[in-house]
Amino acid sequence: MKFLRDNAVGIFFGLLFLGALGGQAFAGYADLVQRRLSDGGAEPGFVRYLASSEFAVDVAENWQSEYLQFFLYIIATVWLIQRGSPESKPPEDAGQESDEKQQVGAHTGPRSPKWVRAGGWRTKVFSNSLGLAMGGIFLLSWLVQSVTGVSSYNADQLAMLEDPVPWLEYLGTADFWNRSLQNWQSEFLAIGSMAVFSVYLRQRGSPESKPVGAAHSTTDEAG
Repeated sequence: MKFLRDNAVGIFFGLLFLGALGGQAFAGYADLVQRRLSDGGAEPGFVRYLASSEFAVDVAENWQSEYLQFFLYIIATVWLIQRGSPESKPPEDAGQESDEKQQVGAHTGPRSPKWVRAGGWRTKVFSNSLGLAMGGIFLLSWLVQSVTGVSSYNADQLAMLEDPVPWLEYLGTADFWNRSLQNWQSEFLAIGSMAVFSVYLRQRGSPESKPVGAAHSTTDEAG
């Protein structure tokens, strides 16, 4: 029970992720079957659909946009502030902050992570590890989207009796950028509106919100 309580957020969203991914698989398969039958084609197998580029590109294009959102927000909020938002640092803390505040160098403690206490390049890498991880996953999932996307795109090309395109040429097509940008714009809108709404609106008990009675100008204070 202690494990479940201490990891409730990760477990909750992990289960939601698996449920949504499974739902997407079944809904996507049902949509494909309907389209194939309406076109007079054969009904594909479910397992074959799960291994297809059509399913993979739909998954990858959503993953890359989510990790791009987090990567940009993590990096941008090092220097940029939104006065009054609990999602922002106070204006006086803009930047990478002092070693004392970040508990590095001479200010490490016995419980500091091993790479922080080691100093040198390992501390430098660990100091940027969250952004590196988010940026790396974004690039990897964007690469997967491009590879699976060109396969799906070329399948449609062949179905229309047109020539397939190589991967590099596909990166310049409207299909690739439409898949990317339609997700990016929604992520940018969501995270930007969250930062601004949290200046004036409250959710009692949430660490993403200021205390209900806090002034609108109060910055970097969770409820």
